[in-house]
Order: sequence, then structure tokens, then C-alpha cells
Amino acid sequence: MCIWRSRSRSWTVAIATILIAGAAAFSAVQAATGHGGAVKSIAVTPDGRRAITAGFDYSVIVWDLHKRSVLRRLIGHNASVNSVAVLPDGLHAVSGSDDGIVILWNLRQSKPLHRFSGHKGKVAAVAVAPDGRHMVSGGWDRTVRLWDLKNRKAVHVLKGHTNNVNTVAFSRDGTEIISGSYDGTLRTWRRGDGVQQSVLSGHDFGVNWVAVAASDGIAATASIDETVRLWDMETGREQQILLGQKGPVFSVAISPDGTYVVSGGRDGTLRVWERNGNGGKRNFRALPAHSGIIWSLAFAQEGRLLLSAGQDQVVRIWDLKAGKLLGALGGTDELAGLAEPSSRGAKLFRKCAACHSLKPDGAFKAGPTLYGLFGRRAGTVPDYPYSPALKDISIVWTPETVSRLFEIGPDKLTPGSKMPLQRMPSAKDRSELIDFLKSHTRPASRQ
Repeated sequence: MCIWRSRSRSWTVAIATILIAGAAAFSAVQAATGHGGAVKSIAVTPDGRRAITAGFDYSVIVWDLHKRSVLRRLIGHNASVNSVAVLPDGLHAVSGSDDGIVILWNLRQSKPLHRFSGHKGKVAAVAVAPDGRHMVSGGWDRTVRLWDLKNRKAVHVLKGHTNNVNTVAFSRDGTEIISGSYDGTLRTWRRGDGVQQSVLSGHDFGVNWVAVAASDGIAATASIDETVRLWDMETGREQQILLGQKGPVFSVAISPDGTYVVSGGRDGTLRVWERNGNGGKRNFRALPAHSGIIWSLAFAQEGRLLLSAGQDQVVRIWDLKAGKLLGALGGTDELAGLAEPSSRGAKLFRKCAACHSLKPDGAFKAGPTLYGLFGRRAGTVPDYPYSPALKDISIVWTPETVSRLFEIGPDKLTPGSKMPLQRMPSAKDRSELIDFLKSHTRPASRQ
């Protein structure tokens, strides 16, 4: 089942009461689907053939960009995966999660190579040095951490931010680490000894993303203050403020040749600026792209393609020069075609749909499919990696037990599980949701 909570990035999401606890095998049908929740991050291998995405459904997916199909799904995190970065060899990647762990992956395998632990809160961002020797992570424990990928150990813990760290990157030559935070600052640190070099201030509110141009080392930052700002990292000076996004800006990217700066925000629209030869910028175009937040952007094939990852579970592929949508990776709508889209129960389930499927094939999501829910013992959907507390529980899901779950909370009904502690206090809301679930989770043989 799903429950409600307020997230600190000013958006409300549904979250599963049954959390993924580790690696497990999934059916061939599930392996062919995309993310079962918001796509939080996207990266592209150096050869432009593969895209790697991180999702709210706790998974990392490797995609064939040409065929636009899933190659493999990597399971190892125990919470939402917020960030992914690819190593220069194109064969390995790192990912950071709400579980506070950074995982090093072999992209041809389906299990973690190494888990880096140390953060005392969620890992919001990861980045890999241009030489592939080090990785940096930023966390909500207000620290930036440098890791040795070869020896698989911690190198530096960088402290200085006064609020959560949301984004990290390396300078173009790899000698400096760049980090951005909810404290509104951009900070630089020497990679060699971890000494803080500069504090760049300009944003009125938190910095959500930093991208560095491969062409000239200019950095672009995206902020809650609705702006994108360009920085000369050699002088530490703000170069220009780019306006146009309506609402907080969550992502930004610079094309490899430095021609385009693209941002994505809460309004689901891409804003594209074209840089001219004198370093100036002009508003190029606005492209409606997603229904909801655009969490991440990445260029592919030497800047010919742009990939955008959204809250709507889809990665979209763009020919940026033509302003044309070429295709998409993944994407589902659990409420598409339902007979009662305007009912109270359907509206309540829209929040659950971020984590749960109604389909018999159990499309991969943060929680198990609800198909055949009533009459099923908790923790028994085949191939779903339940937390240990759910595997041995004797509860059978009925209208009464589901209502009780929301009434008293999972900490009381299923103690020892990782379910969040939120409740649905309204008996009328619980009844409406249960009526909806009765209609849409009943197997065909019981119709």
C-alpha cells in the first residue's frame, strides 16, 4: 500500500509501505519495463550507446539508446536512487541513494561490485573524475566525500556547507571538486588535499544542480530561486543570470561544445539558451517536455541528442537543434483507461500509483503489485524482494486489515518493517480508497 509524506523539495509523493531490501530476480515482463516511479538521474556512456538511469523505484536501469529498450536492471539500494554517474571506461557506474550508500556497478552484471558507506543521511549526488580514479558524493549530512575507486576507500570528508548538499561535480581538468547546497552557495575544494578554495554566492535560495562545460570549464547552476547562473570557475565570478523558468529549477546541462545551456524545472518545461561566440547568451526556445518536475538532463552523441528525465517516469529523447521529440525510454500511467478517473478513490490512488501497479504482470515499482490484493497473505507476491519483517508476517490483506494499516500506521500493524510512519486518519478516505482497490485489483477469474 502507499502512504503520504511531505518531501523537503516542495513536492508530495506516495511512498511504498513495503520497501525493497536487496537484490532479487524479476520476471522477463518486469525486466522489459522502465522505472516504476520518478526518474531521478540520467547519465550516458562515452560511446553514446547506453543510457543509465536512477529511479524512485530503488533501481538503476541500463538502456540501449538505439533500440530504446532495457538491457538490465540493477538492484542493490534499499531506497530511492537519486543520482548516477558513468566512469570513463563506459563499463562501470556509481549511484547514490536515500539509503546513504554509494554503489559501484559493473554495467554488464546485475550485482554491486562495492558499497561505499559513510554518509549519515541520504546521498543526493555523485560524480566521477575525468580520469576515473575518484568519485565524489554529496549528502544530506552536509558533507562532500571523495572516494578512491581503485582502492575502494574514503579519501576526504569535506565539511563547510551549512545545509544539505544537493549536487557535486569535478572541474573540467579534474583538479577541483564543486558542490552546491541548500545553503545557496557553490563551493570548490582541491581534489588533492580536500582544502576548500572558494565560496561562490549569488543564488537567493538552494542550489539543486551544477554542470560543468567540457569546452571551457564554465559552470552552470540551477536553483530554487527560479534562475540558472553561469560561473567563470577560474575567477570565481558570476558570468550571467539566465531567466525564464517558471518555478524552481532542478536540473541543468551544457552541451559538450558549449553551444547550449538547457534547464528543467518544476513546470515540466525545458528552457534552452544558445551561447554565441562572444560568451553572451540569448533565450533560444522553451519546450514542453514532462508532466511534472524534470529531475535530470544529459547530452548524448556529442551533443546531437538531449535526454530529459522526469517525475512522470519517462526519459525523453530530443533533437535539440530542431526542437523535436524523437522518442522516449519507459513510461506508464497506472490510471490510464480506468472507468472512474474522477472518483475520490481514483484520486487517492494516484498517490499510491507512484509505488504500486494494478497490473497482473506487476510492473516494477517501489512496492509490489496490488493485483489480487484482497485475500493474499502479506509478503507473498512472487519474485518481489520484501523486507524480512514482511516475509514472515501472518497478516492477510482484507478490507479490514488494509483500513487498519492506514488507521494505526505500519509501525503498529507490521512492526519491524521499514514502512514509513504516516497514516490516513479519515475513515471516509480509507473507505473510498478500499472501494477503488476492490474494483481494480480483483483478478479476472473472480470478476
